[in-house]
Amino acid sequence: MRTSPRDYWRLLAQYLIPQRGRVSLLALLLLASTGLQLASPLVLRRFIDRALEGDALRTLMLIAGLYIGFAILIQIVRLAETWTAQYVGWTATNNLRADLALHVLGLDMGFHNRHTPGNLIERVDGDVFTLGNFFSRFIINILGNVLLTAGVVVLLFRIDWRIGAVVALFAATTIAALAILGRYNTIRFAAARQAMADLIGFLEERIGGTEDIRSSGATDYVMRRNDEFARAYHRRQKVASIFGGATTFSVSQLLSVLGMVAALAVAATLYRDGSITLGTVFVVFQFTQILVQPIEEISRQLRDFQLASASIGRVRQLQAVKPKVTEGAGLPLPPGPLAVELDHVTFGYVPEDPTLRDVTIHLAPQRVLGLVGRTGSGKSTLTRMLVRFYDPDRGSVRLGGIDLRDVRMTDLRDRVAFVTQEIQLFRATVRDNLTLFDPAIPDQRIIDALRRLGLGGWLNALEDGLDTMLAAGGGGVSSGEAQLIALTRVFLRDPDLVILDEASSRLDPITEARLERAIDTLLDGRTAIVIAHRLATSERADEVLVMANGEIAEHGEREALARDPNSLFAGMIRTGHDLATTGEERP
Repeated sequence: MRTSPRDYWRLLAQYLIPQRGRVSLLALLLLASTGLQLASPLVLRRFIDRALEGDALRTLMLIAGLYIGFAILIQIVRLAETWTAQYVGWTATNNLRADLALHVLGLDMGFHNRHTPGNLIERVDGDVFTLGNFFSRFIINILGNVLLTAGVVVLLFRIDWRIGAVVALFAATTIAALAILGRYNTIRFAAARQAMADLIGFLEERIGGTEDIRSSGATDYVMRRNDEFARAYHRRQKVASIFGGATTFSVSQLLSVLGMVAALAVAATLYRDGSITLGTVFVVFQFTQILVQPIEEISRQLRDFQLASASIGRVRQLQAVKPKVTEGAGLPLPPGPLAVELDHVTFGYVPEDPTLRDVTIHLAPQRVLGLVGRTGSGKSTLTRMLVRFYDPDRGSVRLGGIDLRDVRMTDLRDRVAFVTQEIQLFRATVRDNLTLFDPAIPDQRIIDALRRLGLGGWLNALEDGLDTMLAAGGGGVSSGEAQLIALTRVFLRDPDLVILDEASSRLDPITEARLERAIDTLLDGRTAIVIAHRLATSERADEVLVMANGEIAEHGEREALARDPNSLFAGMIRTGHDLATTGEERP
């Protein structure tokens, strides 16, 4: 996305206006620093000229004291300015990072399927990090240094127009050269940021699959691809963007030296002719030295701005992504267990290849639906429609008679719980993992829930109880315990519709029995949909729905289907097989 001046001003206004008091203080501090820097050489000129004229020591000491006072005051002002700038910049940066993270979390699952977590982390954190200086210093520093440059030129013009003209020409040439180089470098910095995002996304994805990569002998392939991504980043970052930044800095340094030499040459000539004093020559030297600082600062700010421009473009591009699943109008769901209805639902991740085709279901409140079918039949997609990870392309999904597109997301997910096979555990205490960091849930309620679900013994065995730290990714917790922790999370939320992607097939018989008892407790009095990977799991279901090729192959009361010798479900029971051997052969 191409950035425009409006993008810069909109971003600055959005995140700096709430800090208008500190931004105003920062502006005052920079103006004070500029004034003190302009006044200090004039005091030094007076000291030199008075010393050469033979003034009294007391007078010279007073002037020297004033100069030292200015120097100390400049450092104090700079210290206050640095602290204020950092506070403003990082407050704005953190607010932008939080807003971007919230925006990404609100995007539909299709977007997340197209982008790796590592790539998004680089967009949300890496790009935003480069904007810290843009928020804190860019506009004010540019204006402050332009004012300092203008002040130096004006004072030199007042000393002698020829000195002022030389310095003004040098300053204008330097700034113009930096602006031209800046336009070239912005493109290079954008490419470097994208190359870094690609590299981080690749590393995150491969490190997450370390076990599979090592067990399948794919380490050499991964390292070869890593080298390709690293070379692409090195080529764009080191050779292009850093070289461009170094070129900008070198040009500014060269022009600074040339300007200083020219100004001093004119001043020396005027001193030789008796037009100016030695103190004035020293002031010209001091002012040209001072002028190097704002020019270098403008150069540095322009380099930072080039980085910021690339990052602003990527941030704006991410902000421009609109979720396909939008917030509902706010119709309330009815209280109590929820009825589930899918009315002629068709949906495809790719529109021309539907995953669900004209699916119609009605599940009454407090009923349990067993959902079976071979891999790729549409089971998981169907359940994800009920928590609005996706919206149907055609048809409607209703809970309690209310179309989910009319319900607010938070209201929906307060009433519906979805437990997948892959349980996410965090590097945090057991308490935080169970409550998902909600401090409003009291400990006694957590303990009661664990005991009801059969985890009382597990809790008692923990050295620090609820304060026990779990490792990242659930290290030190078995698969069965992770599943029971996930069920406890749901139990604490007390939802009215529970969706379970059954995972007991990977557990030992004792742990499986504990999990089955916990599920029975959890589903009591609630509407539930259970994706059954094994026929035994479907025994708790009131109804069974068999999916095949995105369509309903069979749906009815479980007992009735089990007694019907011609039903697909009865055939599965007789053979002891799942739909993988029988589901797609039935017309």
